[in-house]
Amino acid sequence: MAPIDPHSYTDSTHPKTTHISFTFYFDFPSSTILSSALISLSAPFSGDFILDSRSLSISAVLDPATLTPLPFALQPTPDAVLGQSVTITLSNHSQLLVIFKTSPSSSALQWLSPPQTFNKSFPYVYTQCQSIHARSIFPCQDTPAARIKYDAKLNIPRYLSAVMAGKHVNRRDPLFRESQGACDDLLWCGEGRVVEEFVMEQPVPPYLFAFAIGELGFREVGPRTKVYSEAIPDLLDVAAREFAGTEEMIKVGEGLFGPYEWERFDLLVLPPSFPYGGMENPRMVFLTPTVIRGDATGAQVVAHELAHSWTGNLITNKTNDHFWLNEGFTTYAERRIVEAVQGKERAILNCGIGWRGLVKEMERFKDNMEFTKLKTNQQGVDPDDVYSNVPYEKGFQFLWRIERQIGRPAFDEFLRKYIATFKFQSIDTDMFLDFLKANVPGIENHIDLKEWTEGVGIPPDAMEPASDIYSKIVSLANEFKLGRMPNEDEVANWRGQEWELYLENLPKSTEASQVTALDARYRLSESKDYDVKVTFLELAISARCSNYYNEVEKTLKEVGRMKYLRPLYRALVEGTGKDEEKIFAKRVFSEARACYHPIAQGVVEAILTKHV
Repeated sequence: MAPIDPHSYTDSTHPKTTHISFTFYFDFPSSTILSSALISLSAPFSGDFILDSRSLSISAVLDPATLTPLPFALQPTPDAVLGQSVTITLSNHSQLLVIFKTSPSSSALQWLSPPQTFNKSFPYVYTQCQSIHARSIFPCQDTPAARIKYDAKLNIPRYLSAVMAGKHVNRRDPLFRESQGACDDLLWCGEGRVVEEFVMEQPVPPYLFAFAIGELGFREVGPRTKVYSEAIPDLLDVAAREFAGTEEMIKVGEGLFGPYEWERFDLLVLPPSFPYGGMENPRMVFLTPTVIRGDATGAQVVAHELAHSWTGNLITNKTNDHFWLNEGFTTYAERRIVEAVQGKERAILNCGIGWRGLVKEMERFKDNMEFTKLKTNQQGVDPDDVYSNVPYEKGFQFLWRIERQIGRPAFDEFLRKYIATFKFQSIDTDMFLDFLKANVPGIENHIDLKEWTEGVGIPPDAMEPASDIYSKIVSLANEFKLGRMPNEDEVANWRGQEWELYLENLPKSTEASQVTALDARYRLSESKDYDVKVTFLELAISARCSNYYNEVEKTLKEVGRMKYLRPLYRALVEGTGKDEEKIFAKRVFSEARACYHPIAQGVVEAILTKHV
C-alpha cells in the first residue's frame, strides 16, 4: 500500500473516484442520515479497494448491476486522526453501491434543535467538511488529490428546504413505484416529505462537499448571487445590504484571474455556531453571521471566499501539507480584490492585521517550528490541531515577495497563466515551484525559494506593510505603552479594522487600569464587531481584568467561530498562576459545548487538555 496523503487511507495504485450519486434521507429526531452512494471509478479494478470513513454504519456494499453483495471490512480500531478504513473486494468493478448511515456524532455535521437557531422554531443541519471530515458523511477517498463530480437527492421534511454546493435541479414529491410497492428515493417516502435534487458538474475535492437544511429564505443581490439565511426578513435584509457589492467583486476577480467557472456565487448566512468566518463551497459559500457588521466591511470575508473560486476550488492543494497553495494564494487574491473595490488603504490594513497574526503564530509554534513552514509534514497530525495563520499570511508574504521582485504586471500575467494551466487539478509545492522557475527564469537567483517553502519562521525578506494610516495606528499603539491614550479626533474615522490593528499592537503586559480606562472611553468590550470585541477581551484577560469575564462568558456562549474561541480560551488557560481562569474556562466550555460545531468542540478540548 502506498498512501498518497498523510490524512487518507487512499492508495496510489487504486483508481480514483470520478463521480458519486447520493441519496440521503434526513432523520432529524435521531440526528442521522440514511444514505446510499453509487461510486464510479476512473477504471475497473480487481482486489482490495480502500475508502476512508469515520463513525459511519455501513450495512451493505453491492454490485450495482446485479445488487449482489460485495465483501467489505471496516478497520477494527479507528485511528484517532484518520478514522476507519473500509476495504472492499472488487472483481473488475468500475462502480460500487454503498448503503450506510451517519452517526449523531459525525464530525462534519451539526444538528441544531430549534432553540439553537435564529428563528427558534425549526431544526437545522449543516456540514463543514474541511479538512478531513467528509468521511464522516459518506465513505470516500477523502483527499483533495481525488476530485469528484456528484449528484444528490435529499429527502427532507416538507416544511424545510435545502441548499447545496451544487446546481439546484428540482424540488418534488418522493417517487413511488406502484408496480414494486417501493419508493425510488431510498425506500422512505413518508408523509410530509419532499426531495431536493442537486448536481455538481465540475470536479471538486471532497472537503468542498456541502449542504444545509432548515427554514431558509433568500434575497437577490446580483445576477449571479442570492443571499440565503433562515427565513427572517430582518436578517435577510441586513445580509443583503452587507453583501450588495458582491457582483462588483466577481467582475474584479474575473479581470484579475480569469473567467469565473462556477456559474453562481450564492451566499448562506449560517447560525452563530458555524466554526469559520466563511467556507468557500463552490456555488454556495457558507458565512458566519459575525461578518454582518452594518458597514460592508464583512464583504472582505466574502472577497476571500470569492478568491477561492480560482485559488483553492479551481486549483487545489494535493494534500494538507501544501495548504498554503490554497490559503496563501487566496489571501493574496482577496487583498487584490479589496484593493480594487475598497481602496489601497483597506488592503494595507488587512496586510497589517495579517502581519501581526503571523508574528503571533511564531510564538505559538516556538516549540514546534515545523508548522511555521509552508511545506509541512503533518503525518500523524490532525490538521484541525495545527490550523493557523501561517499558510495564509506566510503564503501571502511569499507571493508578495515574488510580485515585488518581478513587478505587478508580470506577476499578474504569471497568475493568470498559472490558473489557466492547473485549473481543476490538485497540485503540490514542488509543482508550483517548477512552474514558477519555468515561467520566471532566474527567480531562484533572487529569492531563496527553499527558505520560503521549507524554512521555519519568517524569512528576512518578508515585509511588514507600510502606509500613512498603518504607521499612524502603530505609532499610537506605541504611545499607549507610554501611558497616552488616543483622543477622539485621532480615532474619529476608525472602523473595525483600525481598532483591531491598534489593539493587536498593544502589549499583552498592558496594565489592568489602562485596559479599563481605554474601554471606559471607547466601549470596545461592547463593540458589535467581534474582531474588535474579542481582540479587546483577549487583552483584558491577559491583564487579569476579571470584571470583563462576564462579557467573555457571554461571547463564548453566543458565537462558535473558532477565530474567537481559540484566542479567548487560550488566553484564559495559558501561563502559570491562572487556576481561577482555568476553572472558569472549563465551566464555560461545559455549558457552551453543545452549541459548538463538532470541529470547534475538538479544538477547544485540545486547548483545555493541554493547559488544564
